[in-house]
Amino acid sequence: MSDDTIRLVTIGRMLRRRWRLLTILAVVGALVGYGTSLLIPPRYTTSASVLLPGAWEERELLTQTEIATSSVVVDRAAAKLGWAGVGGRELRDRVSAQAADGNIIKISGTADTPERAQQLCDQVAQQFVTFAAQIVGDNTDPEAATRLEALRQMVVKTSSRITELADAADPGQTVESVQARTDLEKLRTTLQEAMKKLDQADPAATRASMVVMGPAPRPAGEAPPTRMQLAGGGALLFFLLAVIGHLTAARMNRRLRTEPEIAAALRSTLLGTVDVPAGRPGGRGPQAWIRRLLGVGTRWDVPAPQVSDEAGRRIRYRRVCARLREQLPAPGRLLVVVPGGDDIARRAAEQLVAEAGSDPLLRVAEVSVSEPLVPDRDHESGALVVLSAGSWTAAELAGIAEACADARHKVVGIVLAGTVRIRSARSAGRPRDVAAPPLAVGADATGGSR
Repeated sequence: MSDDTIRLVTIGRMLRRRWRLLTILAVVGALVGYGTSLLIPPRYTTSASVLLPGAWEERELLTQTEIATSSVVVDRAAAKLGWAGVGGRELRDRVSAQAADGNIIKISGTADTPERAQQLCDQVAQQFVTFAAQIVGDNTDPEAATRLEALRQMVVKTSSRITELADAADPGQTVESVQARTDLEKLRTTLQEAMKKLDQADPAATRASMVVMGPAPRPAGEAPPTRMQLAGGGALLFFLLAVIGHLTAARMNRRLRTEPEIAAALRSTLLGTVDVPAGRPGGRGPQAWIRRLLGVGTRWDVPAPQVSDEAGRRIRYRRVCARLREQLPAPGRLLVVVPGGDDIARRAAEQLVAEAGSDPLLRVAEVSVSEPLVPDRDHESGALVVLSAGSWTAAELAGIAEACADARHKVVGIVLAGTVRIRSARSAGRPRDVAAPPLAVGADATGGSR
């Protein structure tokens, strides 16, 4: 797994074999998200729009958004609202403003209830319009306003005088009289357009007339993240972390799987492979029960066990016994070394002892992998290592080989053990093959019955 690319089939296999654990972790994540939502009070958000008449540049609109959320506006809104224990500093984090299309400032307010959110948004919008009008009024020059009003009066008088001159002109239809009246009308039109432009250029007449476009709507639901969103996010987060953790652990797994790697680590030859029926994870007590409940008693990153019958399994054991007899220079005893905690290898060793009988005499010794210690040599002709593939690293197997060498045991061979599923369906009338006696080591190496 560590050298293979992670594919969809790998993820599918993990989901099939670890669905209980992933489901429980997702539920735990949902509970964590729900508990987090209880610590965070619900929040409601609404918005109010303020229209800015006239022509505004983009940078001017940005300035108005800053004014809408300024401390002056928020403090005034807090004073008007009069909420107990809530001042301008607290409200400043709950108010935001942004410029929208069409010279509109959108002011948003957030509170712990829909009513308060609506009141906050309306009050901030009103105080913004009032404060903006005060700014424009304070920046207006009184003398300039007086001169502008005098100019308006003069334009009115001039327009009246033009009307009198047009009426007093020669009523005849001579070219000179028509031309004079035309020139007077053009002059009147020019004066009116000039005054219109002056009125449009007056900031006090345009930018002081901001309008709040109706009250803010009362929010119908909580602002994100809601309680359901936090629960769903927690479940998704825990699920993804569990999946990534499984894939990372499988990617970093350095346990040996292939036969050449295992043989090189133990510095011996492979005699064959044997099978044991796959069963429920061993062990008793709360921990074993929890492992069975979560489905973590078996590895997920190995192929599914193949279907096998008892006759086929016994043939494999007989062939291993035959090869083992060929490896021994003379009949004698062998020490079967099984790594501690390898339940599959232990069961395979027990079956191998049963199949071998008394020629040679096999003695099983379970050796701790963390601190390998093999019994000293006592009439044994060597050691046979039985283990399951994909369970141990090269360093751990090298430690077992060194422990065998320290105890003066020569590793005469390696037997790999795997799991298979028992074939439950039997053809009608087919007798169960239980009468065949165990084959001694001196039997035919092909595994045929005697």
